[in-house]
Amino acid sequence: MTQTRQYGFDTLQIHAGARPDPATGARQTPIYQSTAFVFRDADHAAALFNLQEVGFIYSRLTNPTVAVLQERIATLEGGVGAVCCSSGHAAQIMALFPLMQPGCNVVASTRLYGGTVTQFSQTIKRFGWSAKFVDFDDLDAVRDAIDDNTRAVFGEAIANPGGYIMDVRAVADVADAAGVPLIIDNTSATPYLVRPIEHGATLVVHSTTKYLTGNGTVTGGAVVDSGKFDWSASGKFPSLSEPEPAYHGLRFHETFGNLAFTFHGIAIGLRDLGMTMNPQAAHYTLMGIETLSLRMERHVLNAQKIATWLEQHPAVERVTFAGLPSSPYHERAKTVCPKGAGALFTFALKGGYDACVKFIDSVEIFSHVANLGDTRSLCIHSASTTHRQLSPEQQEAAGAGPNVVRVSIGIEDADDLIADLDQALAKAAPQMAAE
Repeated sequence: MTQTRQYGFDTLQIHAGARPDPATGARQTPIYQSTAFVFRDADHAAALFNLQEVGFIYSRLTNPTVAVLQERIATLEGGVGAVCCSSGHAAQIMALFPLMQPGCNVVASTRLYGGTVTQFSQTIKRFGWSAKFVDFDDLDAVRDAIDDNTRAVFGEAIANPGGYIMDVRAVADVADAAGVPLIIDNTSATPYLVRPIEHGATLVVHSTTKYLTGNGTVTGGAVVDSGKFDWSASGKFPSLSEPEPAYHGLRFHETFGNLAFTFHGIAIGLRDLGMTMNPQAAHYTLMGIETLSLRMERHVLNAQKIATWLEQHPAVERVTFAGLPSSPYHERAKTVCPKGAGALFTFALKGGYDACVKFIDSVEIFSHVANLGDTRSLCIHSASTTHRQLSPEQQEAAGAGPNVVRVSIGIEDADDLIADLDQALAKAAPQMAAE
């Protein structure tokens, strides 16, 4: 593809990073199901291991199929590079790994996926890291939470489970003033709806398992580097600014410039953490991304119609979809994600916990699974599943209280989905549904 023209999203989601296979002329990116790759000679091998030349060594580090996916995701997000890995949770650790040291902390939004809250509040303690959770709508609280040991600020563009819209630019300004990077989980939004780098984010992480793949077949993650952060400015990020003993004193930022974080993610992160994406998973995700914009348009249209219907249902107490005028995030959504507020949201049932459980057991088209972003419509009771490990206070702060159901609206016929919701609500709260 020539670089003389600025291609549109629909073109890039199909072509970015991909070229006909040089050996066979195959148009679709092949699955390079190979553990290792032959070196031209001893000098070539040495250059690759010294990071003096870019190429393929071993599929824990680099693989041609995965490389195409990395370039495509980076291009769609407006980044300079990306590193793909085995899951969204792996991507979060990969993003923090070059930044953190024992005693350091990350300032995180209270509105995060329950698994992320658990990872940040419990698991990362084993690395000597810690997290401070604050309401990102309160910029003063974010500012006050950042201290001398803070190495990153972390939030979700469209938060799971409630679909809350983050003011990425405002939080980015706070992080910039403190000299720390802002990491945005863009899983629920995708670059079709939100491009966090354009709003000031330093790094973007994805669970590619969700909307990017879109078909519920494989797990994966990605970390996208904006290339805009000065890793050497403050001395807070020695992994990127100071000599690396494993590479004879090479300084990643000095050597690789705006690609320092990406190279570190491969040469250190994947090398030592081993959170590798397999080439078949990359292939499935590449095929999924080819239809991303088409799917997201339908996801958003269906979500808007269904959320509007749910808001009027007598058994429903409230709906959190930001596309509704009643949402406190409605005006923000017009700026942050003008193409739509996504397709992930929650609704609260007046019948409480018991009604939620009955509802979940009564759906027919909706699938009761611990996933989101599928072509199929999905639902789950977060308080008893994905957010079960959290305290009641944490569940409420995350928007996953005991009376709340999370839905991920798929691309089926919207009227069929409404009919399924209607019959399930009638069984969950028969008296109110009959009103």
